[in-house]
Amino acid sequence: MSKEVVILTEAASLHIKDMMKHNEEERAFLRVTVKGGGCSGLSYGMGFDHEVNEDDLQSEQHGIQLLVDKESASILQGTKIDYKESMMGGGFTIDNPNAIASCGCGSSFRTATEAGKPEEC
Repeated sequence: MSKEVVILTEAASLHIKDMMKHNEEERAFLRVTVKGGGCSGLSYGMGFDHEVNEDDLQSEQHGIQLLVDKESASILQGTKIDYKESMMGGGFTIDNPNAIASCGCGSSFRTATEAGKPEEC
């Protein structure tokens, strides 16, 4: 595995820093996870955390301290998180090269080795 499990673009990092400042979380880590659920079986999670767990892989990108647990790491390896603006507003995009199927909402997926626990949308 490469050093960076998840790649944050500069645009995503700038938006995350704004969110951290707005929520007074400047000293927090950004945790990226995979959970069972969603209509395709797995779903992404992102949030602020203040603790590093024993099984966490840690990296720093564009001034953001990033955490990924080892269980999620194999599923997320090579995933790129970006932030894009459009006429309809802005939002994070997640490009996971390991996903073989995803649903229309874009937040649920499955990989060749992980089917997760599909739920109804």
